[in-house]
Amino acid sequence: MSGVRRVVAGVSGSPANLQAIRYAAMLARAHHAALIPVLAWLPPGGDFADRSHPSRYLRQLWQDAADKRLGQAIELAVGAIPADLKCVPQAVRGQPGAVLVRAAAREGDLLVVGTGRPGRLARLAACRVSRYCLAHAHCPVVAVPPSELARLNRGLRGWAWRHRGLSRGEQAELRVSG
Repeated sequence: MSGVRRVVAGVSGSPANLQAIRYAAMLARAHHAALIPVLAWLPPGGDFADRSHPSRYLRQLWQDAADKRLGQAIELAVGAIPADLKCVPQAVRGQPGAVLVRAAAREGDLLVVGTGRPGRLARLAACRVSRYCLAHAHCPVVAVPPSELARLNRGLRGWAWRHRGLSRGEQAELRVSG
């Protein structure tokens, strides 16, 4: 029997992160462990802005938005919350690296994080969370690279950029012919 009891998966909602969520679900199934998808969020303007003008209403709106984003990311990655797994999604306020390390602090935890966006410059700026987790976690960490589609750097965002000036008729024509 494996020593993995919980698979904690970092969730950002980015296309590159979806592969990490899928891999975490696969690991949870393989080890008969609970899947804990965790999305870290901060208020717009950061904690300082929130502390200087606190509002319970805004905090609840931000928490609800984070919960919705977490649900959408899980749905995009694995279709829905897996029925065959014990799945406890968590949207937690705080810096992503610190939140994930705290969430994966129990004995028998395994932390799964994405390696960030494809591309050299983006990787330098975006891999802070995975590096932080690899350096500070007290459990095994699995860093999952983005899928081939995200790695091409021409995914849906690239398509939208290349076709931004087309009229609806031209876009429909492209869909039919392409």
